[in-house]
Amino acid sequence: MSLFEDTYKTIASSSEGIVKNKGSKFIAYAYPLANEDQVKELVAGLKSEHPKARHHCWAYRLTSDRSVYRMNDDGEPSGTAGRPILNTLLSHDLTNILVVVVRYFGGTLLGVPGLIHAYKTATQEALQAAQVVELTVNDIYRVSFGYEQLNDVMRIVKDEGIGIRKQILDNRCLLELEIRQQQTNRVLGRLQQVDGAETEYVGTR
Repeated sequence: MSLFEDTYKTIASSSEGIVKNKGSKFIAYAYPLANEDQVKELVAGLKSEHPKARHHCWAYRLTSDRSVYRMNDDGEPSGTAGRPILNTLLSHDLTNILVVVVRYFGGTLLGVPGLIHAYKTATQEALQAAQVVELTVNDIYRVSFGYEQLNDVMRIVKDEGIGIRKQILDNRCLLELEIRQQQTNRVLGRLQQVDGAETEYVGTR
């Protein structure tokens, strides 16, 4: 059993959900999200797809430790749209995800409780339609070594089931490896025993 959690839940692909209430229509779109730069592009795409919609409200969570999040009410009363969307992501323990709810106004005011319920329910509908996947938190390392050590390094890679992101095989070889965080210390210990091997931390995903 690991002392720290090295998995997180997200969605495999985009999904949709819809809720109707007193003539208003709430269409929720859930997207897997890799970085914050995608948010503006995805929201802009929905605004062009739904130019007559009154509101395009959204919330997202990012990073495997679930520490990055933002929300936007887009003109709805404060706390009635972005917050219930985000709270639904929190209750499902999802990250690396964006949910945008497009609202077509039906002419009847729903009030604060009605809005909160509609945005929450639309988000739940989209999440129920999505395929939730559990992914591991992986550290990325570059390993350089002489060609004569290739077999030794590849044996470790195979034994540990490590993913290779890039490879350059020359007199001096370079592999970029993606190692599950739980395995990192053990794998680095084994690589350090390979004569002339050097490791460099690149990042975590």
